[in-house]
Amino acid sequence: MSKKEKQFVEDITPMEVDFPQWYTDVILKTDLVDYSPVRGFMVIKPYGYAIWENIQKYMDKRFKDTGHKNCYFPLLIPESLLKKEAEHVEGFAPEVAWVTHGGKEELPERLCVRPTSETIICSMYAKWLKSYRELPYLYNQWCSVVRWEKATRPFLRTSEFLWQEGHTLHETYHEAQEETLRMLDIYKETAEQLLAIPVVTGRKSDKEKFAGAYATYTMEALMHDGKALQAGTSHNLGQHFTKAFEITYLDRNGELQHPYHTSWGVSTRLIGAIIMVHGDNRGLVLPPRLAPIQVVMIPIAQHKEGVLDKVYELKQLLGDDIRVEIDDNDNYSPGWKFNEYEMKGVPIRIEVGPKDIEKNQVMIFRRDTLEKQAVPMEGLRETVLKLLDDIHDTMLERARRHRDENTYDISDFEDFKKKMEERPGFAKGMWCGDRQCEDNIKAETGATIRCIPFEQEDLGDKCHFCGKEAKHMVYVAKAY
Repeated sequence: MSKKEKQFVEDITPMEVDFPQWYTDVILKTDLVDYSPVRGFMVIKPYGYAIWENIQKYMDKRFKDTGHKNCYFPLLIPESLLKKEAEHVEGFAPEVAWVTHGGKEELPERLCVRPTSETIICSMYAKWLKSYRELPYLYNQWCSVVRWEKATRPFLRTSEFLWQEGHTLHETYHEAQEETLRMLDIYKETAEQLLAIPVVTGRKSDKEKFAGAYATYTMEALMHDGKALQAGTSHNLGQHFTKAFEITYLDRNGELQHPYHTSWGVSTRLIGAIIMVHGDNRGLVLPPRLAPIQVVMIPIAQHKEGVLDKVYELKQLLGDDIRVEIDDNDNYSPGWKFNEYEMKGVPIRIEVGPKDIEKNQVMIFRRDTLEKQAVPMEGLRETVLKLLDDIHDTMLERARRHRDENTYDISDFEDFKKKMEERPGFAKGMWCGDRQCEDNIKAETGATIRCIPFEQEDLGDKCHFCGKEAKHMVYVAKAY
């Protein structure tokens, strides 16, 4: 490999030296994104978008399996609609981008570029819904939203990002609550079964819940550097929005009622989570069920007779349901290709050369463990399918082990502050439930209550942060 080739594939800042720079190096070197002319707006390049498409494909099927249908609502929302729910507009006001002119003419009313779609969707639901027979409304949309962020980082926090947002209506609070938790379970399933990311699930504190929500539920993941990432949220909105937007229907007794409302969403920040949970100093490590390329085939001495023919023959044998790419570009050496596809996180590399053909074998390299072994060509498809599953399981277990090793109990506030500085991660402690105590945690440490987990543990009867009577066990961490 030439010096230029070597520099291209190896010039990634070690995460132990500068984690934010490592993250930036990885997303740029692997061609996931580029920066646009507008600050905070990213261009998602084909390799990065292919990852999002695979997330979208998996989740869209799960949504439809549970009876949801896709639709689309307008990008622009009249200011009067945004103001209909006071708590909601107050929560989003600092992040709203406004359209004030159409061509050369000033608009009679400002239009906001959607930061989320509750208001525009509720205005339409008020128009459509008439009877209990139409319920539940189980609708979702895939779109982009704009939130004018002060500090941005691709995938993690950008002024525009891609996401899905589900918005459902139900006859009863119980049905809405079931829906809220059902969708959180689908998010958790996606995180663990597609992204190989273990998550903690639970309820957000009132301070951290969605503006206008009765309750917000979250899944939280732990990154390599010990910071938490909110990876998805599901909200039981109660009747806040349905009353504000006068959404009513005739119930089974012929009386007017307000339905109960939910919303739920995940975004392209999941790609940031994948990078920061699985990546290493060589670059990306992509979970195989998600990876745009599951197997890359590299011919060795491809100019020699029979090599390329055998590579294409083996690709056919692997089948169309395995995402396989052959790199027969003779402008780069096999060594350069090895490094490039390792950097791009391709789960499996298969090398085929003249000596391998003589032995009726191939060399297989797995990205997660960096192990390499010779395997017979016979039964190669079954070998690869089994290996893809093993790589997923290994990555999930490794991420779970990292999370568990960086999750710890605290004894009091001083112990918490010391551990938060020395050992970033998930701190588990008892909390009184008071807003003032929660505010003090953030003011003193920069950490926040990530969630009140569903799986409660009894770690004492006193709040570890202020000493008052405890109500909940909580996970606390610094977060993105």
